[in-house]
Amino acid sequence: MADDIEQMAIDSEESVAIDDVSEKSFTDKPVGQIEKFVKERFTRAETARRNDEERWIQAYRNYRGLYSPEVQFTSTEKSRVFVKVTKTKVLAAYGQLVEVLFGANRFPLGINPTVLPEGVEDTVSLETNPQLKEALGGSEEATEGERTLKPGETLPEFNERVGPLTEDLSAVEEDVAFKPAKSPSAVQFHPAMIAAKKMEKKIHDQLEESNAKKQLRAAAFEASLFGTGIMKGPFAVDKEYPNWDEEGNYEPVFKTVPQTSNVSIWNFYPDPDANNMEEAEYVIERHKLSRSQLRALKRRPFFRHNVINKSLTMGESYEKQWWEHEMDESHHDDQSERFEVLEFWGFVDREIIEQYDIDIPKELADVEQISVNVWVCNGGVLRLVMNPFTPAYLPYYATPYEMNPYSIFGVGIAENMDDTQTLMNGFMRMSVDNAALSGNLLIEVDETNLVPGQDLTVYPGKVFRRQGGAPGQGIFGTKFPNVSNENMQMFDKARVLADESTGFPSFAHGQTGVSGVGRTASGISMLMNAANGSIRNVIKNVDDYLLGPLGKAFFSFNMQFDFDPEIKGDLEVKAQGTESLMMNEVRSQRLMQFMQTVSNPALAPFARMDYIVREIAKSMDLDPDKVANSMSQAAVQAEILKKFQAANPPPAPPPQQGQPPQGPPQEGQPPAPAGGQVEDTQGSGGATIGTGSVPTPQEPGFTGNTGIMQ
Repeated sequence: MADDIEQMAIDSEESVAIDDVSEKSFTDKPVGQIEKFVKERFTRAETARRNDEERWIQAYRNYRGLYSPEVQFTSTEKSRVFVKVTKTKVLAAYGQLVEVLFGANRFPLGINPTVLPEGVEDTVSLETNPQLKEALGGSEEATEGERTLKPGETLPEFNERVGPLTEDLSAVEEDVAFKPAKSPSAVQFHPAMIAAKKMEKKIHDQLEESNAKKQLRAAAFEASLFGTGIMKGPFAVDKEYPNWDEEGNYEPVFKTVPQTSNVSIWNFYPDPDANNMEEAEYVIERHKLSRSQLRALKRRPFFRHNVINKSLTMGESYEKQWWEHEMDESHHDDQSERFEVLEFWGFVDREIIEQYDIDIPKELADVEQISVNVWVCNGGVLRLVMNPFTPAYLPYYATPYEMNPYSIFGVGIAENMDDTQTLMNGFMRMSVDNAALSGNLLIEVDETNLVPGQDLTVYPGKVFRRQGGAPGQGIFGTKFPNVSNENMQMFDKARVLADESTGFPSFAHGQTGVSGVGRTASGISMLMNAANGSIRNVIKNVDDYLLGPLGKAFFSFNMQFDFDPEIKGDLEVKAQGTESLMMNEVRSQRLMQFMQTVSNPALAPFARMDYIVREIAKSMDLDPDKVANSMSQAAVQAEILKKFQAANPPPAPPPQQGQPPQGPPQEGQPPAPAGGQVEDTQGSGGATIGTGSVPTPQEPGFTGNTGIMQ
């Protein structure tokens, strides 16, 4: 990563934050209201999401194969089997999400210039042929109308219109035209595209440093299981890199990098009146921190050290929620050796903020609500700082698996197949219990026909003694009817309904015994393409609600805290999850077919070969910046190869033994006779008249013929 990342200033000295209390102070007067404000918001959000928590607990039980306490079994039911089809479906959906998102071996996020970029030119060109330049009217006349200042534009702004190419084109800036090339000899540049790709590589590098792929996979799993995946960021954190000095002593290197992380749905408490994150007034994240984790907050900017020490002195305050007891199979006590810390991001009334000795920024002088970040623990405010992002936004992103238009929280695979999972469990239990009954004989004994005092235990070779002279049979065996097949048919029907309710067919995750159209390769391919329709909607939700906003946040972060003039431009963030649905092999084949089509000289001028080559490299999981040249680089490379071949012609091949040397005759030597040249393989001296063919036996002219010719 670039060295200037170390100089990020997200929590610089200019940030506005509350001061720490003194070590001897026992009170923090203005804290009462802000702490009460955060607690009230947390309680309201906690109460509002109770129904959602019950849905998530049921989804968790179905995934783990656990019966809820509400399920009561009769005394005659022996089987407690739980068929974990929900787990299979959830893992299959999660695997397909991960495969689509990371199928190209890169984070599915791209940066592209807008259709009509502002501030940076889309295309500039440079004519390299002096004769053609003169024929077009000369460089001065050709560029006089093209290199004029726009209304209100200054000369430095005029020079910045070439963006990242300002330094490269400074030597020929008088010849640069702000328009596409008009001739094949002109070199064309795309400053807006270059700036976009530089920003894209920078963001990808930052995402790689923050292990964003792992965090996105965790969010995708919770989206598949519970219906919602959440991520947060970016935040500037100090990352430790292992390093040892020359003497073998461990001296780690710390770099400040932007980081994104996954937030568990259980710790996410959004504004209950919002239907999506754009409408949310606030978000609260509940942390469960150990003493060492809480103490480590003192190393982060603007955390109040003395308040943290007082919280540590007061002791652990974490109390388990009801859903934690349901998920805790070890049944530990309510009290945990952890601290409950609430992180608040949202808007606070100006009157509450003014109770602190805080300088409110001038641009917020007329604002009634101010966006702040507050950390609360044990009744104390660990940190209160103005929202450092400009423009202010909540750094949380919630993506639904299946959208619920009336709630932030979506619907997952487990909830969609809750009823069918219950049906499958019931039919399977009935089938097992019936098989246990029908697999054994019901024995009826008439003791009046048997000698009294016998052991009635039945085993192979058992002998029963009968009463002498007693009529009738003493032991009867009755077989219970086996209806397991009927129950299994109902189980299979419930499984088909599970496929319908989830939109995720069983053959998509390896079910065997597929019949009908799925028996052939083309048939199963057709079924798989049809099954991809539901996953397309899920990927589109991930693009719109998570990847797109997260990419915009990284873009704003870099422009605000790590500004680089070379990546300045009118750019837009594009989530590329849906693009991964087209397999690379199919995309590569289509690109190769298109390249063959435009290889026709009549169509070649209409094709952008540099773009085609770069897309082919992407479809092969190659870095196009490393394996492909741009048009200008290709022109330079062609000139270098041409000059190299002219300076180093290939050597003539050595003459073969018994043959004269090839090539034209030396000066003063007569030309070689006919047939003496190696190229003259016909022996005609290069003449166009053929020598004819040699007669064969029994043909006229063959001297060995005898007798009369027929």
